[in-house]
This record gives sequence, C-alpha cells and structure tokens, in this order.
Amino acid sequence: MDTARGRHGTAPGAVTAFARFAVCGGGVGVASGFAVAALASWLPWALANALITVASTLLATELHARFTFGAGGRATWRQHTQSAGSAVAAYAVTCVAVLVLRESVAEPGAVLEQVVYLSASALAGVARFAVLRLVVFARNRPGRDLCLVA
Repeated sequence: MDTARGRHGTAPGAVTAFARFAVCGGGVGVASGFAVAALASWLPWALANALITVASTLLATELHARFTFGAGGRATWRQHTQSAGSAVAAYAVTCVAVLVLRESVAEPGAVLEQVVYLSASALAGVARFAVLRLVVFARNRPGRDLCLVA
C-alpha cells in the first residue's frame, strides 16, 4: 500500500477541509444509509450496519487522505487504524439512535429510520472530522496541531 509519508502537499484550511469532508464523508454516509437499509432486509440491522460501517470507513478514509486533508496520497495503515477507532464510536452512535427510535416508536417506517440514522451519522461525522483533522491526518505543523480553524 502506498503511504502518505514523505509527501508534503499544502494542507487545506479548516473551512476547505470541512467542506471536502462534508462532500466525501456525506456522500459516503448517504450511500451507506441506503446500503444499510437494503442489507438489513436480509440480515439483522446491527450486523448490516457493522458491515457497511467497515466498508464505508475504508472508502471514506481513502477519500479523506487523498482529497479532504491533503495528505498527498493513499491512507497509511496507521491512518486506517486510527480512523477505524472513530468509526467504532460512530457505529455506536448510529446503533443507539436507531435502537432508541425502535423502542420509542412501534413501527417507525423506513423514512423516519433513515432520518434518525442520517442525523446520528451527521452528529458523529462532526466529531469524526475533529478526530481526523487533529489526530489521524495531523501534520507536524508548529502551532496548528490543535487548531480546527487555522
């Protein structure tokens, strides 16, 4: 696997990175919502969500390495591993949200379930952006490592 090490492209600012994150991650997230719904017709919902989370995390991490954070190439194994940690948290958030919905509403319907799933994904996505920017794709940039708005 190619690594991003040694490539020193200019990292985008926080607003540009967030816009790219929203397009790449949001696109993958919306596709994941449909994929989970489709797969859940054959498997238990939590298992379908887990499988789609793994696949979408791999895809999104590659997109974020190449486009969102300006890492200059493919994601490294370290970046995939760190990104997976934040994806586990996102998986938990989406599972809890849908489980609470199913406990609260007798038959929520596909549209309401998608609204809840995508809302939970968006909330988790904002937290993932911070983790990816500050930890996973952070560079040794003096004075900027802990800055979201630089």
